[in-house]
Amino acid sequence: MTDSGWPRLTAEVPGCGGAFKLVPEDFEVEEVPAYLPSGEGEHLYLWVEKRGRDTRELVRALAAALGVSEDDIGVAGMKDRHAITRQLVSVPARAEPRVPDFALDGVQVLWTKRHGNKLRTGHLRGNRFRLRLRGVKDVGAARESFSRLVAQGVPNYFGEQRFGRAGDNADLGRLLVLGQRLPRRPDRFQRKLYLSAFQSRLFNQALAARLNAGTLATALAGDVLRKEETGGVFVCESPEVDGPRVAAFEVSPAGPLFGPKMTASAGAVAELEARLLTEAGVTPEDFKRGGGETEGSRRPYRVRLGAPELSSETTAEGEDLWLTFELPRGAYATEVLHELLKDG
Repeated sequence: MTDSGWPRLTAEVPGCGGAFKLVPEDFEVEEVPAYLPSGEGEHLYLWVEKRGRDTRELVRALAAALGVSEDDIGVAGMKDRHAITRQLVSVPARAEPRVPDFALDGVQVLWTKRHGNKLRTGHLRGNRFRLRLRGVKDVGAARESFSRLVAQGVPNYFGEQRFGRAGDNADLGRLLVLGQRLPRRPDRFQRKLYLSAFQSRLFNQALAARLNAGTLATALAGDVLRKEETGGVFVCESPEVDGPRVAAFEVSPAGPLFGPKMTASAGAVAELEARLLTEAGVTPEDFKRGGGETEGSRRPYRVRLGAPELSSETTAEGEDLWLTFELPRGAYATEVLHELLKDG
């Protein structure tokens, strides 16, 4: 099933029509850092704006220009090529004198500041998005879908970017989990990508089952529930107690990212998750082959839209919509668009 073909929370609302990302300016994303650099330390943080460049390209170019290893460069998250993006990058402070000489078409270093630690994956609170939908046919439908997402949360699918241009990343990850050889030996980045894609596909399947059952925002006995404020998880033993907490968005059901350290669910929820593995032809033990890349965790089935705004603009080509919102780290803005467009 393609990303756009997964079940949608707003399925009964018509698609609004329109075109997205005709130019990079239609998609702006800016990191919301978990913290700002202190001004002192052995690492230098760069606030970088990119147009038409992805994060891997930036890291490779920085390493070459500054004379450091790619492993010495830290990023909190990966950003799309076909967009205008702003993100933090850390480099060893010893490279600071060479930063003014760094040049890459489409990339601009807006400011630099020192800090004590290297930037690590996940060191961000979330991302702020500004998206343009051009030539929208049904603005009313778009507003209705958007308002439902604001009220109920966004289904937290992994986006199609996770699965590669050919859509085979998850299949390759499954082979790695099973201990089988790939047609071509992956490098470390590819190995991590493939394993994660396989975990992500299983999660998407579990989320699709919840949407089809109408239990996206329901506490089920045996569910693993995740606290919105702290990220802590616990197993639901009393749906009548935890149900109101889910309704208030205090906690959310969390789906499986399979691995030995994943918090286990119970009862019928555990049986459904076990069926996913059986259908995929793998066992929980198989994920140990992934080592640190498949330790396992829980991901919330829904995420909140922060600071949501929707505005319209009349152009010569028709009605355009501007969507602005924040999402927590790991969530995909394209999932908001799929809910509005019903493009699958």
